[in-house]
Amino acid sequence: MKEAKPLLIFPYNGNSLEALDCIGDAFLLIGFVDDTPNKRGIDPNGYPVFGREAFDRFSDAQVLAVPGSPRSYRARKDIIRGLGLADERFATVIHPAARVSPLASLGANVLIMAGVVVTSNAAIGSHTCILPNTVIHHDVAIGDWSLIGSNVTIAGQTVVEENCYIGSGTSLMNGIRIRNGALVGLGSNVIDSVEAHTTVAGNPAREIRKKSWPERPANPRAPARNASN
Repeated sequence: MKEAKPLLIFPYNGNSLEALDCIGDAFLLIGFVDDTPNKRGIDPNGYPVFGREAFDRFSDAQVLAVPGSPRSYRARKDIIRGLGLADERFATVIHPAARVSPLASLGANVLIMAGVVVTSNAAIGSHTCILPNTVIHHDVAIGDWSLIGSNVTIAGQTVVEENCYIGSGTSLMNGIRIRNGALVGLGSNVIDSVEAHTTVAGNPAREIRKKSWPERPANPRAPARNASN
């Protein structure tokens, strides 16, 4: 049996608490890291919550970074880059009850929860979260920084580009493209490609709003954003 790897999870939020069920025997949780001072200490389950100094204090620990919600997912890229960690520090965590094809590829800092199925030739980018019971079919590509909700079905050869949010209970038709920064609302049935930075929802999904979100380089010295959601 391989020795469990030490692990820090950032931040202390709903995604990180769900990640606890996914680490299995592969990792040994040291604790959480959060930027909010009043969250630090010992949580109700007995786990320590540290500030960012824990990244240096536990320099041999890998890091799972899972910020983001429908309200804050567009800041996910800047928040994770702002940690200033090398790619090799990031963990990929797969729930023991998930099934990932040996023909699929996974990036760094990927969280795959219980019941997820990733089939042949799917490509999952770095810094992505896939919530429980989602099915990702053949030749799907999921871009970096994206969040995929629970009970989502993504049909073959569909592309979800970078920094997208796919709401729980959604179905994406085969061969379409969800472009950078798009949000798909809960329970949607998406049958056409979605333009960048657009919010769609419904059955069939229709555009609700569109906003320009220019790319900005992350500044590690900038004040930390609240990554709790």
